[in-house]
Amino acid sequence: MKTTAISVSRLQVSSSSRLAARLPDFVMLMKPRVMVLAVFTALVGLVIAPGHLDPLLGSIAVLAIAAGAGAAGVLNMWYDADIDAVMTRTARRPIPRGTISHAEALAFGLVLAYSAVTVLALALNVKAAALLAFAIFFYVVVYTVWLKRRTPQNIVIGGAAGALPPVIGWAAASGEVGLEPFILFLIIFLWTPPHFWALSLNRSDEYARAGVPMLPVVAGRSATTRQILVYSVLLVPISLLPWALGFGGMIYAATAIICGAIFVVLAFRLRRSGGTDRRNASRLFVFSIFYLSLLFAALLADHRGDPSSSILSSRGARTGVASVQAGRLTWPVRTACSFTSVRADEV
Repeated sequence: MKTTAISVSRLQVSSSSRLAARLPDFVMLMKPRVMVLAVFTALVGLVIAPGHLDPLLGSIAVLAIAAGAGAAGVLNMWYDADIDAVMTRTARRPIPRGTISHAEALAFGLVLAYSAVTVLALALNVKAAALLAFAIFFYVVVYTVWLKRRTPQNIVIGGAAGALPPVIGWAAASGEVGLEPFILFLIIFLWTPPHFWALSLNRSDEYARAGVPMLPVVAGRSATTRQILVYSVLLVPISLLPWALGFGGMIYAATAIICGAIFVVLAFRLRRSGGTDRRNASRLFVFSIFYLSLLFAALLADHRGDPSSSILSSRGARTGVASVQAGRLTWPVRTACSFTSVRADEV
């Protein structure tokens, strides 16, 4: 009996050690750097939304949205494991390396997705949970399974999933979806194509080898840089709408103008080079991450400094709740800034 007890104890210790050793691989499946950027935009929607939200419920909402974003990343890697294995930038992901099996990744992703949606529905409201469920479904089924391997417009259409976090955050806080979160959605939606196409320009050979019809593979570099410039130019006036409609202040307006100008200049330089200069594409890709982070951080800063400027005139005056919430939740701002160096292998 004593020998059996010792053997069981050793087995438990050994099992725990193996799980601990594999924990970083499970975290990697969630695309943590991409996840943090998505969660940060959701946090901004949560903080600037009208009404009072208890800090504990706000924290639960952020964690649920983070889990949902992570689940989408896990299921994306589960389905794309075959093409990940033949692309240099993704070959070191856990499933191609064999450290996590397909079945484990699928189970982990589904459990994480179900848990995130359920918690958000029970703790906050069904509308926010439904939006989170739709975002996961759209990213996994519509983008990953259907569009990614079939059309060069995969990023354009699939970008809707990545643009939903601020809408989910807004709905979690207010229970409603209005014009303001739709504008935030539109900003990320227009930002997504130049962000991903800048990356794909330097990885077009890998995408071609994997059979993924990214725009540079199908239409060529010149056409891709032209599309990048078009979306970059369209992004500038749309990014100014929060200021024009009164839920973004002068800090936001200045940030949107300066960063938008830099974005367009980088896109123009890339267009002028025809996409042949890898450095121009890399610069635009890296700056695009800082651009989105700074834009949403500026919107949060405006609301923290002057809550009364964060509303549309039809809503009337609001209390200082937004500034209190922002003060208690400033850690995600610092975290987002520290994670803006998104690695290419996570995208």
